[in-house]
Amino acid sequence: MEASAMEEALSKKTTSKGGLRTIPFIISNEVFEKVATFGLHANMILYLTERYHMTAATGTVVLYFWNALSNFLPIFGAVLSDSCLGRFRVIALGSVVSLAGMCLLWLTAILPADRRTPECEARRDDCQLVPWQLPLLFASFVLMSVGSGGIRPCALAFGADQLDRRDNSARNVRTLQTFFNWYYTVLGLSIVLASTVIVYIQQAKGWVIGFAVPVVLMLTALTLLLLGSPFYLKAEADRSVLVGLVQVLVASYRKRRGPLPPETADASRFHNRAGYKPRTPSNRLRWLNRACALGDNPDKEVNPDDGSARDPWTLCTVQQVEDVKAAVRVLPIWSTGFMPGVIIGQQMFPVLQAKTMERRVGGLEIPAASFGVFSILTLTVWVAVYDRALVRPLSRLTGHARGVTLRQRMGIGLALFAVAMAVAARTEAARRAEALAEGLRDYGPQSGRAVRMSAMRLVPQHCITGLAEALNLIGQIEFYYSEFPKTMSSIGVSLLALGMGFGSVAGSAIVGAINAGTRSGGGRDSWLSSNLNRGHYDYYYLVLAALCVANLAYFVWCGWAYGEEGQNRVTAEEEAVEDTKTKEEQQQKL
Repeated sequence: MEASAMEEALSKKTTSKGGLRTIPFIISNEVFEKVATFGLHANMILYLTERYHMTAATGTVVLYFWNALSNFLPIFGAVLSDSCLGRFRVIALGSVVSLAGMCLLWLTAILPADRRTPECEARRDDCQLVPWQLPLLFASFVLMSVGSGGIRPCALAFGADQLDRRDNSARNVRTLQTFFNWYYTVLGLSIVLASTVIVYIQQAKGWVIGFAVPVVLMLTALTLLLLGSPFYLKAEADRSVLVGLVQVLVASYRKRRGPLPPETADASRFHNRAGYKPRTPSNRLRWLNRACALGDNPDKEVNPDDGSARDPWTLCTVQQVEDVKAAVRVLPIWSTGFMPGVIIGQQMFPVLQAKTMERRVGGLEIPAASFGVFSILTLTVWVAVYDRALVRPLSRLTGHARGVTLRQRMGIGLALFAVAMAVAARTEAARRAEALAEGLRDYGPQSGRAVRMSAMRLVPQHCITGLAEALNLIGQIEFYYSEFPKTMSSIGVSLLALGMGFGSVAGSAIVGAINAGTRSGGGRDSWLSSNLNRGHYDYYYLVLAALCVANLAYFVWCGWAYGEEGQNRVTAEEEAVEDTKTKEEQQQKL
C-alpha cells in the first residue's frame, strides 16, 4: 500500500522525537485552552441578556451561530494542516488568533456598553447600546472561532501522532483508546474547572476580572505549546492529499461511460504507485474504480521510467481511490451527529432554568451556569471507569479490543440523548407548574424571584447528557480517526466539529421556527418566551426528544449499510513495501 509523505514521516519515529514525554506539553496546552474557552461559553447567555439586553431566544440564536462558526471552521483548519502547514503550526497560529479574540472580548467588558441618558439612569430596560459595542463583540466571537478552527481539529490528532504505531495490532488499538479516553478525562476536568471557578469569578468579581482570567490562561497555553516544540514529532504536510481526492472524482467523471472493471480483476488491471505492493481496489462504491483502472494499452497511460500516470486527472492510483471511498463511506454516519450538536448547543436554556430555581446548597449558592459541570463530571467518571474497569472484561466477552464496537457506543449515546430530553421535559413541566402555583407567572429569570424548587432537580438531565456525550462524541472521534486514511487524520477528527456546526445551525432554525410558530396574536407568549414561566420549554424539550428518536432509527440504518469497521486503516506492514527485486537489479548494474 502506498504511503504519503506524512505517513512515511510518522512511520520513521525515533527515540528523539515524540513519545510519552510530549504528552504533558500537549495536554497542558489543551487544559489551559479549554478552561479559557469554556469559561467564556458557560456564562455567555447571561452576559448577552444582562449587558446587551437581548431576549433569551435572541441570545440563544446568537450563541448557536457562534457555536456553528466555531464548529464549521475546524474543517478548514484541518485542510490547512494536512495539506499545507502541518498540525503544530496550525495549532500555534490558532492559539494566537484565539488569544486576540479573548482580548477583544475582555475589551467589551472594560468599555461602557450603554449610552448615559436620563432614561437609562431611571430604567435599565430603556438603555441603548453604544454603536460600536456589538461589532466589537461579534468581532471577538469571530476571532475566537477562527482560533478554535486551528486548535480543535489538530490537537487530538497531533497528540495521537506522538503515540500511534500506525498498525492494527491490539496493543496499538488499546494505546490509542487509552489516549483518547484520558485525553477527554483531563479535558473534562478542565471544563469542570471552567464551569465552576471561572464562572464563580465572573459572578462574584464582575465581567472585567472574569474575562481577564481566560486571557491569562490562553497566554499560558500558548507558552506551554511552544516550550515543547523541540520534542514533538512534526510530520510535514502532504499537499497531494486534497489534490488526489479531486483527481479521483475528475477521473471517475471523465471515464464514466467506460466499462467497470470486473470484480475478479487482479492487481495488474489497476494502477499502483511504482515500488509499492500491488493491490486491487475494494468492491465498495465500484463506480470510483474506473479512476484507477488501466485501459487496453497501459503503456500509453503510464510513464515507463517511474511508473507514474501520464495524466493524473484521468488515471489515479488504487490508494487515492480508497482514500476517497473512506471519506464517502463515513458521510451517512457522520450526518447522524447533527442531532447531538442540537442538544449540546441548547445548554443555555438550562442556565436560565437554574436562574429561576433555588440554587443554595448549605451556605453556598451555586452559579446558574455551573450546573453544566454535572454533565462533564459524568463524562469524566464514565471514561475513567470504562477504560480502567470495563474494557478488559468486555473485550474478553466480545472478542473486541475496545470492549464494544465504536458504532455500538455511538448508538447507545444517541439513545441516551433522547432520554435526556425526555427527562428535561418532565423536570421543566414540574418547575413551571410550581411557579404558576406560587403566583410567579410574570416573574422571569431577571426578576430575581426563584421558585421553591431545588435546582438540583436539573442534575439528572445533565448527567444523562454527559453519559451520552461520553459514548457518542468520543466514539465519533475514535471512529473517524480509525476509519480515515492517516493522511487525512486531522480532516477526519474535524468531522465531529463540522457535524456539531451543522447541529448548531439546525438548532438555531428549530429555536427560530418554534419561537415564531408558537407565538400568536393577542400578546400570547411563545413556548420559548424570555419569561420561562409564561413559556412552554417542556414542549420544546419533547420536540427534541422526538427528533432524537428519529435520528437513532436513521443511525441504525446507516450503521447496517456501512459494513465492517477497520477496513480503511493503513498498517505499517503495508506502507512503503519496496520491490526488492528492483533494488537487487539496480545494485547489480552498479
